[in-house]
Amino acid sequence: MDMILLVGLAVGLSLAMTIAWAVQRRTGRSGWIDTIWSLAVGLGGIAAALLSDGDFARRMSALLVITAWSLRLGSHIGARTRSHDEDPRYAKLAEEWGDRAALRLFLFLQIQALAAFILVLAVYLAATNDAAFPGPLDLVALVIAVIALCGEAIADRQLAQFRKTPKAKTEVCETGLWRYSRHPNYFFEWLFWCCWLPLAANGGAWSWLALLAPLMMYWLLVHVSGIPPLEDHMLRSRGEKFRSLQNRVNAFFPGPRKTEHHHLEETRP
Repeated sequence: MDMILLVGLAVGLSLAMTIAWAVQRRTGRSGWIDTIWSLAVGLGGIAAALLSDGDFARRMSALLVITAWSLRLGSHIGARTRSHDEDPRYAKLAEEWGDRAALRLFLFLQIQALAAFILVLAVYLAATNDAAFPGPLDLVALVIAVIALCGEAIADRQLAQFRKTPKAKTEVCETGLWRYSRHPNYFFEWLFWCCWLPLAANGGAWSWLALLAPLMMYWLLVHVSGIPPLEDHMLRSRGEKFRSLQNRVNAFFPGPRKTEHHHLEETRP
């Protein structure tokens, strides 16, 4: 491993999240945090691809994939931030932190910088793989990346269209991909990070560390900063309508819908 490059990437991501903290404090909109985070991960991945010493075609493929992810997600969150109020997840954290909200947010964003480094490390491990490109695992990786990028874009678009309808103020989205997962955008986001392990495979003794990216992303989305606070907000704002959705639709992995009658039969003693 090129430790100088990795340290430089870590410092750069820490500085990026410090800037994100300053922007949030100035604007009062925490959506810019996630926008900057997405772009910072993309820039870190691009730097890792350009400055590593793996197979050239593999490095350029990694660069294109991470650039596509960063630009799509960053632009989507940025557009949403300009047109929506404060993110309810950050608003709840600020309420819990009270008078120490500014300091706690700064420390929280440095933890996000660490998470970003783990993701960029996966890109770096793929880019330093000097095996000839493309091999069978590379093709699998690229298929996963395309499916994930397209799936998340479709899910985000379907939700954005639903939010423009009058019923969005009182109902929950069950159109398109949202009929089969309560959080299809999160599922495809996690799926995207699964592509880096096959791209890094056979790249050396450290290539297995690319597995940390999808493992961490799953843990964050399903158990920490993704589904739990968002569903807590939805239960407060939609009540029984969202509770009913929880009974019918899987939380994360897309799957067949359940009927209310079927759910009652399963839970009846």
